[in-house]
Amino acid sequence: MTASATEIVYRLPQERRLVTDLPGPRSIELGARRSAAVAAGVSSILPSYAADGDGGVLVDVDGNSLIDLGSGIAVTSVGSANPAVAAAVGDQAAHLIHTCFMVAPYDSYVAVAEKLNALTPGDHDKRTALFNSGAEAVENAVKIARLATGRDAVVAFDHAYHGRTNLTMALTAKNMPYKAHFGPFTPEVYRMPMSYPFRDQFGVDGKAAAEHAISAMTTQIGADSLAAIIIEPIQGEGGFIVPAPGFLTTLAQWCRENGVVFIADEVQAGFARTGTWFACEEEGVVPDLITMAKGIAGGMPLSAVTGRAELLDAVHASGLGGTYGGNPVACAAALAAIEQMETLDLAGRARHIGEVITSVLSETADELAAQGKPVIGEIRGRGAMMAIEIVRPGGGNMGPARSAPGGPEADPALTKAVAAACHAQGVIVLTCGTYGNVIRLLPPLVIGDDLLREGLGVLSDAIKSLV
Repeated sequence: MTASATEIVYRLPQERRLVTDLPGPRSIELGARRSAAVAAGVSSILPSYAADGDGGVLVDVDGNSLIDLGSGIAVTSVGSANPAVAAAVGDQAAHLIHTCFMVAPYDSYVAVAEKLNALTPGDHDKRTALFNSGAEAVENAVKIARLATGRDAVVAFDHAYHGRTNLTMALTAKNMPYKAHFGPFTPEVYRMPMSYPFRDQFGVDGKAAAEHAISAMTTQIGADSLAAIIIEPIQGEGGFIVPAPGFLTTLAQWCRENGVVFIADEVQAGFARTGTWFACEEEGVVPDLITMAKGIAGGMPLSAVTGRAELLDAVHASGLGGTYGGNPVACAAALAAIEQMETLDLAGRARHIGEVITSVLSETADELAAQGKPVIGEIRGRGAMMAIEIVRPGGGNMGPARSAPGGPEADPALTKAVAAACHAQGVIVLTCGTYGNVIRLLPPLVIGDDLLREGLGVLSDAIKSLV
C-alpha cells in the first residue's frame, strides 16, 4: 500500500458484496426489536446491523459487505478489528479489566500519558488526564482553563461541535438535533465568527477573519474576563470547514499575549487523520490544551486532555478523574493503535487517501460543471478528512472565487438523497454541516486503493444520477 511501511494483511475480503437488499431480513428483524427496546432519540444512519469488520469493510448480519467511508465517525482509523488492537484488548482483559485509576493505579495509564505528552505539539513540559469521551475531555479542558486562569468566560465558534453534555452543548453551534429543547445551558459561553473561506467575506484571508473575531471578543467580553477559546482546527460536524491560513495562528498569538488558554479540539481531526498527528500542526500552532478521543484507541472508549503542566497541575487533588477514565483495557488498545499508526505510517497513508479523494471528486465536479450542473460547490479537507459541499445548480464554484459573500444556496435535500443512494449500493458515507449539505469522507486509514476508488465511484455515480 502506498505510504505504508508494512503490507497489511486483511482477515476479511476487501470487497463490496450485496447478497440481499439493504436492509436484509435479519436487519429488519433487529430493527423491529430495537423499536420496542431502544429509546427513539437514539438514531442510526444505516438500517443494516453490523456483525463484523476489517480494513475498509463492514459486514452486516445478513452477510452484506459494505465499503466503510465513515470509520464510525473517525474512530476505527486502524480498522474495525485491527489484530494488534484486538490482541492487546484480549490480553489486558484476561488480567485486569478495571480498578479505577483513582483507587489503584496501573502502568498503562502512565504509558498513554507519556505517549500523548511526546506526540502532541510543543516541547514544553506537559501533563495528561484521561477520560471516556470527547465531550468529557472538552468539559474537563474548560474546567482546567477556568481554574488555572481564575476567569469564567469561554469562546467557541460558529459551526462548532464539541459534544452533548450541558456545557458542550453550550459550546456547540448547531441547534437541531443537538441542542433543541435541552436548555438552559451553561452560562458565560460566547460564540464568535469562524473562518469559512467558501462562504465568509474574508475568503482566504485568515488573518483578517481572526482580527474580526478578536475585535468582537474584545468588545463583548474583554480579554481579562476570558478563560479560554476552544476551536476545532478543522471543524467536524459543522462541515469539515478548514479555516483560512493565518486564522488559527493569529488567534493563538492573541491568546498568548492576553493570558487566554488556547484549546484545540482534536477529537475528530487527531491521530493521523489529516496527514499529521494533529491538524493544528499544519500551521505550526502549539495549543495550551488539546482534547482527544475517537481515533485514539482503535474503537475503545478513551479520551484525553494534554497540555501545559502548569495548567493541569493547577487543579487540586481529585479535581480531575472519573470511575472509568483511562480504563486499563482502553489504555492497552490506545498503545496498540498508536503503535500501528507509527509502524504503518498512517499519517502518510492519510495524505495519500486525501490525494485520491481530491482527484476522483475533482473529475466529477469538472464533469458536472461542464454539463451546466455545478452542484459540487467545494471539495475541502485535509488527508483522510475530506468533504464536498453540495449546492443548488447554477450557484457557486470551486475555491475562494465565490459567487458572492455568503456563498451559493445549500442543497440539503440532494445531499441526503446522495447519501441514501450510496447506502443502498453498499457504501457508507456520512453527512454533516450547519446547513445539512456536506458529505464527509472518513475512510479507515488502512483502506486499500482499489476499495477506496470503488466507493468513490459509487458516490460520484450517485451525484451524477440525482442531479
